[in-house]
Amino acid sequence: MKKRSKRYRAIAEKAPRELLGSLKEAIEQARENATAKFDESMEMHVRLGVDPRHADQQVRSTIVLPHGIGVVKRVLVIAGGEKVKEAQEAGADLVGGEDMVQKIEGGWLDFDAVIATPDMMKSVGKLGKILGPRGLMPSAKTGTVTFGVGNAVSEIKAGKVEFRVDKFGIIHNAFGKAGFPVENLYENGKALLRAIVRAKPAAAKGQYIKSLAVTSTMGTSFRVDPNAAVKELSAE
Repeated sequence: MKKRSKRYRAIAEKAPRELLGSLKEAIEQARENATAKFDESMEMHVRLGVDPRHADQQVRSTIVLPHGIGVVKRVLVIAGGEKVKEAQEAGADLVGGEDMVQKIEGGWLDFDAVIATPDMMKSVGKLGKILGPRGLMPSAKTGTVTFGVGNAVSEIKAGKVEFRVDKFGIIHNAFGKAGFPVENLYENGKALLRAIVRAKPAAAKGQYIKSLAVTSTMGTSFRVDPNAAVKELSAE
């Protein structure tokens, strides 16, 4: 049996067994109990009523969080011609073409996000087995395959995050840092949940949000009544 630390056990004892009545309350409690010696990430875990084995029930999209995520991402742009300068002016950390593809094939992965222009995808496509499992493969669905590289870089730097359902029908995403003010975390959390609700596939039947929990990196989960959380979004 896994042995829990004294700090974790103390937090777990405070977590209510019943569902909390609001997303804000869960965020407040999870933030209050983020007592690690570093600035923990605040995370949202949402179980959906979808079957990810079916293509028409996949849930994947992006959202620019109002207050960012508290992490500055290292952005790589794979492009050529005038798009190189556009990417550099927008703040891309790394810009290149075939040379970058070759570096990645050689094992280099010193970046957090990849943007590619459509004309480079013939080469970038070869990197699917390397970038795909790490969630780094450029995709038109997430706006990372585009000729508008400047705007794409700016959005990622501003706090754009991707969310996608895993094979168990669950979305796991950070939405800020415990050091953020509660109101900022609440606005970020609502923005993320709203985006997940809007991404509901037409083929999904029955209750869409099955369960919802908020936690910090080293904390315990605070479960929220999913119906109450969704009502918070429409109460504005």
